[in-house]
Amino acid sequence: MNNRPTLSVGDIPIAPRKARKQASAEIGITESTEPSKAANAPHAAADVAARTRRHPLPKPSEEERRETTVQRALDQEKARTRLRDLKRAQTRESKHFVNVPLDYETKMRLQKASFENDLKMTVIMKAAIDQYLRDNGY
Repeated sequence: MNNRPTLSVGDIPIAPRKARKQASAEIGITESTEPSKAANAPHAAADVAARTRRHPLPKPSEEERRETTVQRALDQEKARTRLRDLKRAQTRESKHFVNVPLDYETKMRLQKASFENDLKMTVIMKAAIDQYLRDNGY
């Protein structure tokens, strides 16, 4: 009734295990039955593993690391102060806002003048207010 194929353990290919003596011979460790040499076997395995490991990149000296750390900190501090000064200058320039309601026609004329002269509307309004105040003695 069940038409499904079944898998058994024999259907899956499994690589044969290497003999223990062959694996240790490939690494370069000779197993010995003497107790004094058998005690040194873990140390020998560690030496072989250390030799076969990749060598890491050369580490910079303590002085070089300190210099790069100090230079990075100085650069970050300079960037922080420049950003703070920039923000302060920007807030000084646009510190006082004036909310002015304009009728539709005036607003359209202001937009057209801004577009044609490639200026911001705020620049035009600032110049117009300044001109008006100068003409009236303020």
